[in-house]
Amino acid sequence: MRIFIAGHRGMVGGAILRRLEARKAAGEALDLITRTHAELNLTDQAAVRDFMAAEKPDVVILAAAKVGGIHANNIYPADFIYENLMIECNVIHQAFAAGVTRLLQLGSSCIYPRAVPQPMREDALLTGTLEPTNEPYAIAKIAGIKLCESYNRQHGTDYRSVMPTNLYGPGDNFHPENSHVLPALIRRFHEAREAGLDEVTIWGTGTPRREFLHVDDMAEASLFVLDLPRETYEANTQPMLSHINVGSGTDISIAELARLVADVTGFKGRITCDTSKPDGTMRKLMDVSRLAGMGWRARISLEEGLPETYRWFLDNQDVFRR
Repeated sequence: MRIFIAGHRGMVGGAILRRLEARKAAGEALDLITRTHAELNLTDQAAVRDFMAAEKPDVVILAAAKVGGIHANNIYPADFIYENLMIECNVIHQAFAAGVTRLLQLGSSCIYPRAVPQPMREDALLTGTLEPTNEPYAIAKIAGIKLCESYNRQHGTDYRSVMPTNLYGPGDNFHPENSHVLPALIRRFHEAREAGLDEVTIWGTGTPRREFLHVDDMAEASLFVLDLPRETYEANTQPMLSHINVGSGTDISIAELARLVADVTGFKGRITCDTSKPDGTMRKLMDVSRLAGMGWRARISLEEGLPETYRWFLDNQDVFRR
């Protein structure tokens, strides 16, 4: 089986690739296809068309995306909506044109409305106004779901979508301005400890609650959904409500998370809140009952995953200083 992993150098794509490589080493007949951004620009329609026509994969895993935290989404909204729409349109359509019948697309929990009952069920999609700070990215991710559903309905393909909660783990982006909340906190508390500071300030009030899922759990869940028999997947979804939430099923306040990160990094000073900065959505917890009903649950807790992630950061600090 020839599998193209789009975005294999990203955190999620890399974790999926590692699991597939382990399967191959264990004897599964897999031909894993990857391309770096320099080798294949997924926003280039002609390049993606030629690649799909030449490689003819049996399965496509679309883990490539332009991602970032609140700051990056506020500063680069045009980049986020344009690049993600182009990647999805090119990969999904050119996969279809090349005869690919199985595809898995990875989205984001930001697809759900800002004011939505918690935990967020799949049927909350398109029921209200999106969070303004990442609306362009969310629109693009929603479009990816609808692309998959539309090709399934019109052409009989088997294109599936999984919506992860906030992810963390090895391979994360620790950039001081463009990272998500957890890696940003890890870097900030680490640097504060290294500098001997007695205070770290976090954005917002500290009261918003967030759910976190280790990237290795996400990779496992992605392949679990991809491997489901078609009749099982379709029995648990609907033609126009086909995406599946992936999360840990538990959440934590940003203030509690900051204290946990402080403990892991060894920071002993004060933690204060800059209330002039945006909080974003006050709570984001996924309803993962659909996936649990099909037999998958997360296994890596924050208490286990955070120290491992911090060790990975320490081993790769030179990359983030560039």
